[in-house]
Amino acid sequence: MNDRANPQVAVPAPSQVLEDSAFLMPFSMNRQFKKAPRMIARAEGMYYYTPEGQRLIDGTSGLWCVNAGHCRPKIVAAVQKQVATLDFSPTFQLGHPLVFEFAERLRALAPKGLGRVFFTNSGSESVDTALKLAIAYHRARGEGQRIRLIGRERGYHGVNFGGTAVGGIVGNRKLFGALVTGVDHIRHTHDMARNAFSRGQPEHGAELADDLERLVGLHDASTIAAVIVEPVACSTGVLVPPKGYLERLRAICDKHGILLIFDEVITAWGRLGQPFGSQYFGVTPDLITAAKGITNATVPMGAVFMKDSVYEAFMTGPERSVEMPHGYTYSGHPLACAAGIATLDTYAEEGLLTRVGELAHYWQEKAHALKGLPNVVDIRNIGLIAAIELASRPGEPLGSRALDAHIRAFGKGAYIRVAGEVIALAPPLIIEKAQIDELFQIVRDVLSELA
Repeated sequence: MNDRANPQVAVPAPSQVLEDSAFLMPFSMNRQFKKAPRMIARAEGMYYYTPEGQRLIDGTSGLWCVNAGHCRPKIVAAVQKQVATLDFSPTFQLGHPLVFEFAERLRALAPKGLGRVFFTNSGSESVDTALKLAIAYHRARGEGQRIRLIGRERGYHGVNFGGTAVGGIVGNRKLFGALVTGVDHIRHTHDMARNAFSRGQPEHGAELADDLERLVGLHDASTIAAVIVEPVACSTGVLVPPKGYLERLRAICDKHGILLIFDEVITAWGRLGQPFGSQYFGVTPDLITAAKGITNATVPMGAVFMKDSVYEAFMTGPERSVEMPHGYTYSGHPLACAAGIATLDTYAEEGLLTRVGELAHYWQEKAHALKGLPNVVDIRNIGLIAAIELASRPGEPLGSRALDAHIRAFGKGAYIRVAGEVIALAPPLIIEKAQIDELFQIVRDVLSELA
């Protein structure tokens, strides 16, 4: 035997190599985790399973993305079939049938007027694509001076250059510098003094949208290309928009000719009880970024939905010219399209894009029943999303108490996300009332024990 051609290398068990692992984990406390790892081996329906066989109820749909639950048969079968039929096909000057079929299926679900779709591979890529489209749109219309981008404090728009720049979470920005020039931010909407323990949209704060007028006065509207916000700012700890806020933001953008981008990477695909959060709130943006639940997270994919007027601005010039010199090798990947179509079929067959309407009140009551537990300073909810904000521990880093809650919950049989001192919950849309009870009982037990 040629040992060099057929190396026989003993692979140590994960526990033996984890502390010196080659893997730099994203958004993780690498040193802490590798000393006390929490590992997942498989998943099914509402649950994860550890290598030891412990069952964990999935309290946050993976990373806000497994909306239809794990390892759904129709999606699995579609991907298995596709990988054996057409594993890859470029979409630069070529096409494959599934990408056109999927785009049409998505157009049927999108808010009226947003009938054009550009495919990406993630929410981060969707955001950077939307920002580029906004600048290019104004340039195509003869307003090339509109290059400024406005985000919002505490906003999260992925981790690429543009998304990090317009994002407003300090911890995500400070290590990397400015990244993109010509960016500013309006105020966030979190007002615990007036809106603590709100159920659904808070009553107070619509006037916070007027902060955009301040930036218009500072920079002049003629220099501003777009404003990007999440309808619900989830990754920062679930900040629900006050009543009238999004409507007011839409009106100000219209007044000044500014494009409005909704980052719906989380709020799309049934999370609020409609296909898109913009439909739930009744406010239509000019562009929507999406990802995550678009394929039930089975295969990475993202998309940007745009108004027909934005699309038509690029359909000028010679027919043999490239209208949009932007895209990715894997834009409209065949496996992602197969997964996406099967995901839409699953959503439709089980009514998942509107099912939250049946659960929202029950979910809300279970969440707010945690009021009064130790260290709970606020509870917020909308659709099938809830946040429990905890008091910080004096003298310890922000998030110390919430991290302990995450670790304790894992030990008790639940996976929950934390952001700062906020426990964020957003389970798969297939959850039943008994499983809502199971999830909140674990959270209650954790909070009752947490120092």
